[in-house]
Amino acid sequence: MKKTINSLDLNLLLCLQLLMQERSVTRTAKRLSVTPSAISKSLAKLRAWFDDSLFVNTPQGLVPTPLMVSMAQELADWMQMSHQLLDNAHHETPSGLKFELVVELPLMMIMFNALSQQIYQRYPQATIRLHHWDYDALDAITSGSVDVGFTGRESYPRSQGQLSLPLSIDCEVLFYDSPCVWLREDHPALQEEWNLDTFLRYPHISIYWEQSDTWALDDILREMGRKRDIALSLPGFEQSLFMAAQPGHSLLTTAPGYCRHYGQLHHLPLVSRPLPFDAGLLQKFRAPYMMIWHKRNRDNPKIIWLRQAIKALYADLVIAGKTANV
Repeated sequence: MKKTINSLDLNLLLCLQLLMQERSVTRTAKRLSVTPSAISKSLAKLRAWFDDSLFVNTPQGLVPTPLMVSMAQELADWMQMSHQLLDNAHHETPSGLKFELVVELPLMMIMFNALSQQIYQRYPQATIRLHHWDYDALDAITSGSVDVGFTGRESYPRSQGQLSLPLSIDCEVLFYDSPCVWLREDHPALQEEWNLDTFLRYPHISIYWEQSDTWALDDILREMGRKRDIALSLPGFEQSLFMAAQPGHSLLTTAPGYCRHYGQLHHLPLVSRPLPFDAGLLQKFRAPYMMIWHKRNRDNPKIIWLRQAIKALYADLVIAGKTANV
């Protein structure tokens, strides 16, 4: 007998989408603020309704069945359309509207106060949630749990850090930036000739980006038969800048040029030096910084407004000459 949508509790579909994202009963329960037992019961109901196990338990987590994989995109689209229906209503009465952003945090924090004020001015009861960009970011945008992503990507052809966008994703480049070396104001390297030998003589603070400890800099150094001494690895640029500014060590770090404004905002005693390579190699480090969103949001009024607001703020930043190497 064919089942109808009337016989399915639609709340279970949200649980199903989160299970697809998290691949874990425990993490799904945490996101929904319920117990793992409640999620297991919901999954049992879903399995009975679809007459399929939907997920297989493995040591690595839940693995979706072929049926679940075939439904994933349609489920994400359906959930996003549901959000959009609510957003259209909130466009007139915006209480409860949510903005979900996944971002490279130092980049967002430069302009976040201005952006948040614009959001609250247009949608007074809105809530904003920032997620740090990580290896799950694209999946979050694709699934509809995040509205807009904002990050820089490496352009070096051999880099593992290049971003491969699926066909379902749209993007817009806002500006280009190049990395700099950041040292505290009394760092001993500042008393030496600034060249590659000096740069590599001192221990480095590095960041691990999307589960990788290396990036284009390390790829290029490897091709030259050289390597950095990475003494400390941290999860983001803001932490690396903070540690580089601390006294009593000889560590240095490499971070985007725009971080000078993050450092100024937090009064970090840092100075910058260019990466010690010739102009041809430096061009390989030049990175696009872009907004990323799902094509299903192309006509979503909230997302259109949010993209325009971000674009205007960072265009002002560029015009004012506050972004390096634009």
